Amino acid sequence: LVSAEESSAQVRLRAERLGPVPPTLLLLEETDVRAVAGILEDCSPALVVVDSIQAVCDPTTSGLPGGVPQVRACAEFLVRLAKTHAVPFVLVGHVTKDGTLAGPRVLEHLVDTVMTVEGDRHHALRMVRATKHRFGPTGELGLFAMGDAGLTAVTDPHRLLLGDRRPGIAGSAVLAAMEGQRALLVEIQALWAPASSDSAPPRRSAQGVDGGRLALLLAELEQHGGVVLGRTDVFASAVGGIRVTEPAADLALVLALASAVATIAIAPDVVAFGEVGLGGEIRQVPQAERRLSEAARIGFRRAVVPASCPDGPPGIELLRVESVSEATTLALAHAGDRSVTRQRLSA
Repeated sequence: LVSAEESSAQVRLRAERLGPVPPTLLLLEETDVRAVAGILEDCSPALVVVDSIQAVCDPTTSGLPGGVPQVRACAEFLVRLAKTHAVPFVLVGHVTKDGTLAGPRVLEHLVDTVMTVEGDRHHALRMVRATKHRFGPTGELGLFAMGDAGLTAVTDPHRLLLGDRRPGIAGSAVLAAMEGQRALLVEIQALWAPASSDSAPPRRSAQGVDGGRLALLLAELEQHGGVVLGRTDVFASAVGGIRVTEPAADLALVLALASAVATIAIAPDVVAFGEVGLGGEIRQVPQAERRLSEAARIGFRRAVVPASCPDGPPGIELLRVESVSEATTLALAHAGDRSVTRQRLSA
């Protein structure tokens, strides 16, 4: 481990929190990238981790650490070392608040694979995905939980995502989402309240879902679903630290909003996915079969899906819908009287 940011004492304190320090771990407290070459000649390590590429520097190159010339020079030097000594290198890079790689983008072009670790710091779930991979696909997703022993693999993510779900609560819908090639069942929640001030614009708060899509779907509900939320504060979130950005989340978010307004809970065995168009139509989304198979495996028995959705596996009934109005009425009618549903939605 090449530590260019923290001292060896600081790294040891962090390592001891996770357990005994491995006797084969060699720590080099150094900011000069050229010093790594001497270590490779002396001990022939099986893996080299540099933390971080923005903190090391090449004394033969001008510029400050983290700048374009330094990052390029250091990365090229480490790549040559990796090829010469046949040793894999892991270069740790800083990320910005929105999760993108900080500093010059040249680093992404020099390395073979770019891995990102995502997750809400207030939740234990962490997602590891490859945004670039020269030797294979980038669709796979790794799920881990951050605990006292570090990162541990999550074999059944639905215990984390749906374990505390309370059936029978209005404003909740379950989305069959896709993260890479992996299907996940995510709870989408919505809440509304009268605007706190007549003069100030109403709040639109989105956590884990796209704020722009939320505003669009509120307009869709008012235009095509008869749900008027213009002078109300609206809150929407994806539970569990997952961030859902795909258009397939539209239908589940619409159902959660409609359920919150009607104060009628969606049946606990119903899952939903589908994109909402500007005309209020429900559109098909990719990998529907995989979404339905995962929902059926978890125990869901009904799915609100676009009318053009292919048939699902045995054991799950497809509730095909063509419009926002049809979707909200059909989903809520399974849990309450249809006439009461329409009356509450139009109120």
